[in-house]
Amino acid sequence: MAKTLEMQFTNEDGKTTTVSIENPKEPVDTGAVSAAMDTIVASNAFLTVGGPLVAIKGARVVERNVEEVQL
Repeated sequence: MAKTLEMQFTNEDGKTTTVSIENPKEPVDTGAVSAAMDTIVASNAFLTVGGPLVAIKGARVVERNVEEVQL
Protein backbone atom coordinates (compact mmCIF):
# COMPACT_ATOMS: atom_id res chain seq x y z
CA MET A 1 0.00 0.00 0.00
CA ALA A 2 1.74 3.15 -1.20
CA LYS A 3 0.68 6.54 0.14
CA THR A 4 1.37 9.92 -1.42
CA LEU A 5 0.76 13.39 -0.01
CA GLU A 6 -0.53 15.61 -2.82
CA MET A 7 -0.33 19.35 -2.23
CA GLN A 8 -2.44 21.24 -4.76
CA PHE A 9 -1.80 24.84 -5.77
CA THR A 10 -3.27 27.31 -8.24
CA ASN A 11 -0.83 28.94 -10.63
CA GLU A 12 -0.99 32.39 -12.22
CA ASP A 13 -3.13 31.06 -15.11
CA GLY A 14 -5.68 29.66 -12.64
CA LYS A 15 -4.75 26.04 -13.33
CA THR A 16 -4.09 23.41 -10.69
CA THR A 17 -0.53 22.21 -10.07
CA THR A 18 0.25 19.29 -7.76
CA VAL A 19 3.42 18.69 -5.74
CA SER A 20 3.60 15.06 -4.54
CA ILE A 21 5.55 13.55 -1.66
CA GLU A 22 5.76 9.77 -1.46
CA ASN A 23 5.45 7.96 1.87
CA PRO A 24 4.62 10.96 4.07
CA LYS A 25 5.18 10.73 7.82
CA GLU A 26 1.99 9.53 9.50
CA PRO A 27 -0.19 10.80 10.91
CA VAL A 28 -0.04 13.77 8.55
CA ASP A 29 0.31 17.01 10.54
CA THR A 30 -2.15 19.39 8.86
CA GLY A 31 -0.52 22.41 10.47
CA ALA A 32 2.90 21.45 9.11
CA VAL A 33 1.47 20.78 5.64
CA SER A 34 -0.31 24.14 5.62
CA ALA A 35 2.83 25.96 6.78
CA ALA A 36 4.95 24.20 4.13
CA MET A 37 2.44 25.12 1.43
CA ASP A 38 2.42 28.77 2.59
CA THR A 39 6.22 28.78 2.39
CA ILE A 40 6.19 27.27 -1.12
CA VAL A 41 3.79 29.96 -2.38
CA ALA A 42 5.58 32.83 -0.61
CA SER A 43 9.03 31.83 -1.84
CA ASN A 44 8.09 31.17 -5.48
CA ALA A 45 9.85 27.83 -5.08
CA PHE A 46 8.27 26.37 -8.23
CA LEU A 47 7.65 27.90 -11.64
CA THR A 48 5.09 26.18 -13.87
CA VAL A 49 4.20 26.61 -17.51
CA GLY A 50 1.24 28.68 -16.28
CA GLY A 51 3.45 30.92 -14.14
CA PRO A 52 4.32 30.90 -10.45
CA LEU A 53 2.14 29.29 -7.79
CA VAL A 54 -0.16 31.96 -6.33
CA ALA A 55 -2.56 30.16 -3.99
CA ILE A 56 -3.17 26.99 -2.02
CA LYS A 57 -5.99 24.86 -3.40
CA GLY A 58 -5.87 21.86 -1.05
CA ALA A 59 -4.02 18.78 0.11
CA ARG A 60 -4.84 15.09 0.27
CA VAL A 61 -3.29 11.73 1.02
CA VAL A 62 -3.76 9.23 -1.80
CA GLU A 63 -3.47 5.53 -1.05
CA ARG A 64 -2.76 3.11 -3.87
CA ASN A 65 -3.09 -0.67 -3.81
CA VAL A 66 -1.45 -2.69 -6.55
CA GLU A 67 -2.28 -6.35 -7.00
CA GLU A 68 -0.33 -8.37 -9.52
CA VAL A 69 -2.35 -10.61 -11.82
CA GLN A 70 -0.82 -14.00 -12.58
CA LEU A 71 -0.98 -14.81 -16.28
